[in-house]
Amino acid sequence: MNWEQLLSLKRYGDTHKRLRIEQDEIRLGFEVDYDRIIFSEAFRSLQDKTQVVPLSQEDFVHTRLTHSLEVSVVGRSLGRLAGKEILKKHPHLKETLGYQAQDFGSIVAAAALAHDIGNPPFGHSGEKSIGAYFEKRNGVQFKSQLSEKEYHDLTHFEGNANGFNVLTNDNLGNPGGLRLSYATLGAFMKYPKESLPHKPTKHIADKKYGFFQTDREAFEDIAKELGLKQTRSGEHNSFSRHPLTYLVEAADDICYTIIDFEDTDSLKDLQTFAPKGLTAR
Repeated sequence: MNWEQLLSLKRYGDTHKRLRIEQDEIRLGFEVDYDRIIFSEAFRSLQDKTQVVPLSQEDFVHTRLTHSLEVSVVGRSLGRLAGKEILKKHPHLKETLGYQAQDFGSIVAAAALAHDIGNPPFGHSGEKSIGAYFEKRNGVQFKSQLSEKEYHDLTHFEGNANGFNVLTNDNLGNPGGLRLSYATLGAFMKYPKESLPHKPTKHIADKKYGFFQTDREAFEDIAKELGLKQTRSGEHNSFSRHPLTYLVEAADDICYTIIDFEDTDSLKDLQTFAPKGLTAR
């Protein structure tokens, strides 16, 4: 992998590349990604999905929307710090191609903003409910019409794969979904593999899957454009992660392991969730 490919400003749905040195400094392409996500209907819908405390009557608790905004802020800082060091190691990225440290921050911020955009209501419980519908209830009727992988996508429904679909799926008169940059889409792709085989290794990138079979062509196109290393080929495709994906994940971890304690503390219910010996203020 090389950083010139990994920082691709080309938009999904475009047929031509976009160069950093030709960008308008007032509003860079990676910043446009952030704006498009903010103004999307899918992002607004996150305001009705809670983060930690379900069905709360309090205004204070985090929703998936406020959580995503916080993750994007943390991610921006992490991205800029990493970008500063990467530019030191690869000075041609700045001197010849025009990349700046804030570009890395903008990519991570946009990907972090969208990281929960495909989550169904009730989070992981919602995923399990959708899977159970297709595995044990009326959805079983569709099994004979689908391939093994397509059916597995439904019985093991995954919010990350649904998020990729939301960001890239063609809309009426708008090919390429939100038409985000390849770099932002790459940083978003936490699990660059299909649903089968299930957890083939203990590597974090194999923990879940990142695209439905209907989106396989789009996923492979993005991986190829970014130069992501193919880790498995043939019947079961998978790729290495985009390096900036680790910063998106780190920002998410920071927020949900630290900041979200505010919810339980504000509800005076921290004791319910806390390890033995830890009490609310």
